[in-house]
Amino acid sequence: VLSSLPLQMMLYFNVYFFPVWCLSEGMMLQLKYHLLPQYYQFLLVTAFLILCLAEGSRLYLGYVGNLQEK
Repeated sequence: VLSSLPLQMMLYFNVYFFPVWCLSEGMMLQLKYHLLPQYYQFLLVTAFLILCLAEGSRLYLGYVGNLQEK
């Protein structure tokens, strides 16, 4: 068996921590959104969406890859 138990535990806890982080980051972005210049609003929303999608993909691929020993 080549799957890593410490990696699986970190992924497991990160799956539960990620929605909390995403929600709190989204709330903070909403609170300060109207105070920012137009270009900075665009950059922050774009970066937030890219980070959320990348982290979700990373967690899914890590979870599946570790369990299937890839």
